[in-house]
Amino acid sequence: MTLPVHAVLGELTAALDAHGTAVLVAPPGTGKTTLVPLALAEHTGGRIVVAEPRRLAARAAASRMASLLGEKVGETVGYAVRGDRKVSARTRIEVVTSGLLVRRVQSDPELSNVDIVLLDECHERHLDADLLLALLLDVRAGLREDLKLLATSATVAADRLATLLGEAPVITAHARTFPVEISYLPPVRNERVEASVARAVRVALSEGDGDVLAFLPGAGEIARTTSLLSDVDADVLPLHGRLTAARQEAALTPGPRRRVVLATAVAESSLTVPGVRAVVDSGLSRIPRVDHRRGLSGLATVRVSAAVAAQRAGRAGREAPGRVYRCWPQYEQAGLPAYPEPEIRTADLARLALELACWSTPDGAGLSWWEAPPEGPLEAGQALLHTLGALQGGKITARGRKMATLGLHPRLARALLDGAAEVGPRSAAEVVALLDAGGTHTDVEAELRRLATDQRRRTEVQRLARLVPAAPEAPDPALVVALAHPERLARRRDRDSAVYLMAGGTAAELPAGSGLGDAEWLAVAEATRDPGRAHGIIRLAARADLELALRAAPNLVSEVDEVRWSGDIVARSVRRLGAITLSERPLRDPAPELVRQALLDGLREEGPDLLSWSAGARNLRQRLAFLHLVHGEPWPDMSDDAVLAAAREWLGTARRRADLARIDTAKALRGLLPWPEAARLDELAPERIEVPSGSHVRVDYSTGEPVLAVKLQETFGWLETPRVSGVPVLLHLLSPAGRPVAVTSDLKSFWDNGYSSVRAELRGRYPKHPWPEDPVTATATRHTKRRS
Repeated sequence: MTLPVHAVLGELTAALDAHGTAVLVAPPGTGKTTLVPLALAEHTGGRIVVAEPRRLAARAAASRMASLLGEKVGETVGYAVRGDRKVSARTRIEVVTSGLLVRRVQSDPELSNVDIVLLDECHERHLDADLLLALLLDVRAGLREDLKLLATSATVAADRLATLLGEAPVITAHARTFPVEISYLPPVRNERVEASVARAVRVALSEGDGDVLAFLPGAGEIARTTSLLSDVDADVLPLHGRLTAARQEAALTPGPRRRVVLATAVAESSLTVPGVRAVVDSGLSRIPRVDHRRGLSGLATVRVSAAVAAQRAGRAGREAPGRVYRCWPQYEQAGLPAYPEPEIRTADLARLALELACWSTPDGAGLSWWEAPPEGPLEAGQALLHTLGALQGGKITARGRKMATLGLHPRLARALLDGAAEVGPRSAAEVVALLDAGGTHTDVEAELRRLATDQRRRTEVQRLARLVPAAPEAPDPALVVALAHPERLARRRDRDSAVYLMAGGTAAELPAGSGLGDAEWLAVAEATRDPGRAHGIIRLAARADLELALRAAPNLVSEVDEVRWSGDIVARSVRRLGAITLSERPLRDPAPELVRQALLDGLREEGPDLLSWSAGARNLRQRLAFLHLVHGEPWPDMSDDAVLAAAREWLGTARRRADLARIDTAKALRGLLPWPEAARLDELAPERIEVPSGSHVRVDYSTGEPVLAVKLQETFGWLETPRVSGVPVLLHLLSPAGRPVAVTSDLKSFWDNGYSSVRAELRGRYPKHPWPEDPVTATATRHTKRRS
């Protein structure tokens, strides 16, 4: 069968010969993963390495190429993935995972005996693939100018790739596709994703012929959907990365009966599932995410992008017209993101940081990135490596290089290395293998018992155990978990609660039925936090105790004198494991600086009113605030924040709340007055203003502007509104009873326009007081009319 990529093989080999680099854009099903490496090997006569993002895809690609040659895998075509390698002296095409090739480049930067590296499915933007691309570009720039690089992508977003590869030529292979009819089957109310997909699969089986390929986010959903489809007249087969090679092969091989293949994202691009006529898409995918603030990392279920949805749909139209059933409302389609978010933006970057340190560029500077690692997450990864002893002074240590060779996340590498010495290689390897792959039970020990007979897991345990020195076996799963995640050691908050506080400061809840409900201490291996939940959820943990916690995380233990504000000064000596309080006792004579800081915390928490403010002190603060507003510096800011900032100098020997009330705030404020400007305080912001009656009336500055509340009769003859620092005073003119009858900052306008109506209203109510027709020429008075 001739595939679309045949038409561009000549152009592709010519581009590599001329430029040394090229980009091949070819949708799934065009033959780019299998036919291109075979053509390159035939054209060059050299050795080809193909980098795939997933182990399943690597094995499948090698198997397909070998079958096309009529050979067994391991002859002309072989593969190498973690824990499994089939190659021979005859092998000229080797398919490897991106992560494994990163390790090879680290150990042999010149990639001896390799002529071409093909980077498959670059559009998926896996973290290892992005790193591999950056390292290979560095190798080609400095060590191997003759090394040819070919990057392939199933989407048209190839411009950035071409630029990175030195303005490489872009060759496009157009897929031969059949029409695909798309239907939308949104979930009914409260329907879980498994039920929604199972319902759509039944519709697909009833409306057409051929096999059905259904996309689900993870292995758990696949297992539950399989159960819901137990009665259909078809073979229901799972397809995901946790399966044995034999079970994966079964899902990729046509059978005598109609098939329903339930797959994760592994079937989106680099794998071909033959016989598919219908696709059911849950619209969900599982991606690595890390919550740096809470220290929780893991896999998050997210909506797929429009590009991924289109790629999944294309699986239905490879061999004949097909149908696609999308398990979401049609109106949501327009709101999908255009492309998936690159893993480098969302994942834990500790392993990336370790590889960069091994490459002698800890921050990745100088490398050509598709997208450079974000600074914050990379620094968090480097901080972890320092904690684990893999970095020292920003440089890789011998321990760090050993950790890198294990091919594990640095946390798991530490757990294997140190755990082997503590509990024995096999016991450590059993737990590390579980932590690497994940489990279904919450209880680590229950999960280890369940997996004891799993041959694939046993093989992985044996491989890991061979990587570390021999030592006596003394199984202790919780210790190994704690070595990997010391900050997740957790203690129950109280006797009747299922909520645990982890050493890192995050609270997480133990689900019902976990079998761990009576444990005071846990070594938590995995915890997640869903949006909207107050606590994380513990997914995998082992029973622990205080002794184990201290043994696994001695660097998290601290003993400090703690002085804090809790309505008053609370002083105690506290012993902690991270955020977990182990013991405490009252502290009788805390350090003065700690007390001072706690008092300041109290002032910040409760505000300046925690201090004692006399009327004079309040008035002085308001006057100074007015001057700062009008004149600015050097008159001091009197906002709460500014006063609290200055309060550190006022505390003196204060030791408790009651002492704060004894502070002379008026004196303290006078200490803030600027000199020599302070001599003009009464001129610029007078405390009182003399009115025409001879009274000296207090000015109110509490609103930020000068306000003078004065009886109307005392202002007769006042022609102009008084001013303070050039600001008109707001006059509150009062009745003889002291009630406001008018408010004005324009006295002349009031005499001309408002006084007559006020006079008419008040002269009958207060006949003993003067109410002259012309207030401008009248004499101001504080008294009633004189008797004749």
